[in-house]
Amino acid sequence: MDGKKVILAEPRGFCAGVRRAISMVEQALDYYGPPVYVRKEIVHNHHVIRALEGRGAIFTSSENDVPEGAVCVFSAHGVSPEVRGNARGRDLRVLDATCPLVSKVHQEAQRFARAGRTILLVGHADHEEVEGTLGEAPASTIVVESVEDARALDLPPDADVAYLTQTTLSLDETAAIIGTLRERFPALAGPATDDICYASQNRQNAVKALAARSDLVLVVGSANSSNSVRMVEVARNAGTASHLVSNVEDVDVGWLDGTTAIGVSAGASTPEFLVDQLVDRLVELGYDGLEIEETATENITFTFRPVWQTEEVVQP
Repeated sequence: MDGKKVILAEPRGFCAGVRRAISMVEQALDYYGPPVYVRKEIVHNHHVIRALEGRGAIFTSSENDVPEGAVCVFSAHGVSPEVRGNARGRDLRVLDATCPLVSKVHQEAQRFARAGRTILLVGHADHEEVEGTLGEAPASTIVVESVEDARALDLPPDADVAYLTQTTLSLDETAAIIGTLRERFPALAGPATDDICYASQNRQNAVKALAARSDLVLVVGSANSSNSVRMVEVARNAGTASHLVSNVEDVDVGWLDGTTAIGVSAGASTPEFLVDQLVDRLVELGYDGLEIEETATENITFTFRPVWQTEEVVQP
C-alpha cells in the first residue's frame, strides 16, 4: 500500500529530571570509580539500567543492602525520611537524584501535615514515588488510586483534607479523581500548581495529537514506567489502538495490518536510540514517510552541583 508513514511525536523521550538523574550516576562513577550503588532503578528503563551496570553501577532494592560508607544514589522517584535516616545510620555517601518536581510534592506533603490536614495522595500505591511521598506523613496520608477509592473514603464532608498527586499520572484520570474529591469535600485544599509534571503533560498531549492522525500508536518505554503506560492509555482512550514496546523486538507485525499511519512516541525515561531503531524498522516495513507532530517545545533543564559538593554525609 502506498503512502505509508510514521508520525513522530515532539516532545518525546528523556525529560529534564531523567537527564539529571542519569548524569548524577555517570558523574559519580567518573569521580568515585565503581562500584557506585543506586537505591532502586535510577529511572524506569531497562536499557538505561543495563548501560549503567556496564559502567559499574550496582542497583539495590534497599539502602540497607549498600555496604556501610559506600556511595549511594537515590533514584529520581524520591525517598522517604525513613530511608534518609537509614542511609545516615550506615554512613553512606548519599547523592540525591530525586527529580525537583517530585521534591516539590514532598515539600507540599510536609506543609499540609504541619497544618494538621489529612492528605489524600492520588497515585499508585506500589509506585516508588508514592512510597516516598507517603513516607513524609504516613500517619495522616491516604493513598487514593481511583474514583472508586475517592467515593469510598470514610471521612466526613467537613474533614480538613488536602490532595497531592503522583507526578506521572494520566491528566484525564487524575482530573476525574480530584473532581470526585471536590464533590465530597468542598473545602478540599490542593497544591499551588499542578503536581503532574510538565513532561508527563506534554507527552500525553502529544499522544492525543498522534492518536487523532494515526491508525496505531506505539509508545517506546519499559513496562514499569508509569508515564509510558499512561501514554498508551491516553491513546487508547482517544480511540486509537496503542501498544507499549520496550524495544523494536517487541513489535508484532500483525499490529500493522490495515494501517497507513503509525504514531510513535517515547516515555520520559526512554533513550532516543530506541526510537531511532523503531523508526528504522518501520521504514523497512514500508512506512517510509516521516512527519513530526510538534505540540510543545521543551527547554527546561535541572542542574546540579558536582557530586563532591552534594554528599549528604561527608566521610572524614
